[in-house]
Amino acid sequence: MKEFVTIARFTYPSEYAVLKLLLNRNNINFIFLNETAINVMPFHSNAFGGIRLQVHKKDKERAIQIIKELNNTSKLVIV
Repeated sequence: MKEFVTIARFTYPSEYAVLKLLLNRNNINFIFLNETAINVMPFHSNAFGGIRLQVHKKDKERAIQIIKELNNTSKLVIV
């Protein structure tokens, strides 16, 4: 996990459903930390620090570009 870096945080899994699809299509190595815990206890999202999107260091720039493109071309906004 040392080779993965956090590039985004989400409160609920529904906020990144489209992003997850785009990352898979682009063969980006990623993981969502705390995803299972927040699916089980959604009201504890803030206590866990949200769901963190981590990508491999080699994929970081491409993943950030995908997020920017998604923010620019849709009404979905990833913060």
